[in-house]
Amino acid sequence: MANTKESHVVKHQITPSGRKTHQCNHCDKTFPYKSYLKSHLMSHTGEKPYQCSQCDKAFSMNSNLKQHLRIHSGEKTYQCNHCDKAFSHNGHLVTHLSSHTGEKPHQCSQCNKAFSQKSSLIIHLRSHTGEKPYQCSQCDKAFLSKSNLKCHLISHTGEKPYQCSQCDEVFSTNDSLKMHLRTQSGEKPYQCSQCDKAFSMNCNLKRHLRMHNGEKPYQCNHCDKAFSQNEQLVTHLRSHTGEKPHQCSQCDKAFSQKSNLVIYLRSHTGEKPHQRSQYDKAFLSKSNLKCHLISHTGEKPYQCSQCDKVFSRNNSLKDTSEATQWRKTISMQPL
Repeated sequence: MANTKESHVVKHQITPSGRKTHQCNHCDKTFPYKSYLKSHLMSHTGEKPYQCSQCDKAFSMNSNLKQHLRIHSGEKTYQCNHCDKAFSHNGHLVTHLSSHTGEKPHQCSQCNKAFSQKSSLIIHLRSHTGEKPYQCSQCDKAFLSKSNLKCHLISHTGEKPYQCSQCDEVFSTNDSLKMHLRTQSGEKPYQCSQCDKAFSMNCNLKRHLRMHNGEKPYQCNHCDKAFSQNEQLVTHLRSHTGEKPHQCSQCDKAFSQKSNLVIYLRSHTGEKPHQRSQYDKAFLSKSNLKCHLISHTGEKPYQCSQCDKVFSRNNSLKDTSEATQWRKTISMQPL
């Protein structure tokens, strides 16, 4: 240890404070120590002399190899002082701490969104510019981020490297495995701040929050409709294209939504899973059961905006509204 300290003192004496004497001959960067320059040069040559002994990954710097080895060993030296979570990298801890403080220092210059990580802001900015720098080598799809491309590539290979430790199920992405584990444990760590709902994944919480704030970022390019979820936009676009990708295996009927196909298949099987315990009637779908229950309660929740009539079903309200509009149109036409 004494020799190490002495070497640092000698190096400090040889290199005056603030002076950068070692110039890279590939770019304009300079370094105070020759060892720093040597490490930097590997970014130009692509050399990665530090090989992991447990997998096929290699690194240009020994410090990066040490960080990587913590993934294999499970070592997590960086402890959060707000909760019991620990991390293998200091950078991961810094990112995690923003979940406690709510700090989002990285502001988008195009809209009012802000992010806790600079990398998230960079990816978000591509949604404004339309840039998709990560191209799939096996098809014509391109992606905003490297992680999205990585997930997509698995759809070509069929690889499922993430194994559940509690059962024999395997998954193509780590997020899918995490969601699976939470469905087994019932864990829902993502709590809505505006109501009592909680979610197993952060992305589901973000989608839910759009119901509260009214945000609809997914705009139809055929009409003026917008949606809070991308899946809703995809389904809506089929009303323009006429596409019905969900085909019944029993007959020639097809549907634009998978949920409609699932309900329709019950007309072949005779299955009626939605039943109220005190009644003997059962229904193909939950919405049909809900409409039926209103016939018992007498509830009429659908109010006409053009008159004082109320209805038990939304379809009845729509029919009346259309008829009222038709009568107005006829009355305005000259005889």
